[in-house]
Amino acid sequence: MSSAIEVRNLQKSYSGFGLQNVSFCVPQGSIVGLIGENGAGKTTTIKAILNLIDIEGGEISVLGSPTKISKRTREDIGVVFDDLCFHANLSVSQLGKVMQGMYKRWDMALFKQYCQRFSLDSKKRVGDLSKGMKMKLSITVALSHQPRLLILDEATSGLDPVMRDEILDVFLDFIQDEQNSVLLSSHITSDLEKVADYIVFIHQGKVIFSLPKDTLLYQYGILRCRTEEFNQIDKGDILAYQKKDFEWEVLVADKEKAAQKYKKCVIDNATIDEIMLLYIKGVQQCAG
Repeated sequence: MSSAIEVRNLQKSYSGFGLQNVSFCVPQGSIVGLIGENGAGKTTTIKAILNLIDIEGGEISVLGSPTKISKRTREDIGVVFDDLCFHANLSVSQLGKVMQGMYKRWDMALFKQYCQRFSLDSKKRVGDLSKGMKMKLSITVALSHQPRLLILDEATSGLDPVMRDEILDVFLDFIQDEQNSVLLSSHITSDLEKVADYIVFIHQGKVIFSLPKDTLLYQYGILRCRTEEFNQIDKGDILAYQKKDFEWEVLVADKEKAAQKYKKCVIDNATIDEIMLLYIKGVQQCAG
């Protein structure tokens, strides 16, 4: 399977923070969710992919092009950041005309279609839009020049649950032909549970895991037990653990195997949020 994005051993240092050999890929035709706490390196990684910052090591390939993205490749990438960069005094319809002059494949009919779908008033000034409406406008612009790849940083933040669900449906429609791909950074992991094919978890500048979403939701589990049972668990079965109130919570990669092996323990399904929090707040025993 070819990749829309390949990141290999990416390195970038700042004062007190750095990306350390970050590696992952976005397979063509898939949605990849990028998760991690604030300051983990998600936005820095996205900026490196888009060649908005210089990197100190590693390799990045986007739609087959190396780190220096060509003008032609830029036409194929739709980008949405958390902060809007369109001129505040332009109306929504004026913005569409400006974008039409910037993109060769700009589809004005599609732009108007998304504006109507997202209830964007064509006469309203960009600066007068709410945060949620600005995000809808950014997504509309990103989709209207018919990209092959969407890169989105917190694209569903500021939206109500109904609109978030509609946006997620748009992303799913976008990849239906198996040629288009999405990299979606989000703090709302429940959104990623609905649409992502793969999850990449970055913590303190390192990739903790890059796995199929179904592996995390259907194979990983959280084992809950008392201290006596915890002390009998093989260290090789533990990904991360923490003590909470009067019990231990242990993240395991194979919940069915653990259920057979540790019959006195309770084993629950794990959400992506719970997996991430155990890695962040707990003690990591071995790599996932």
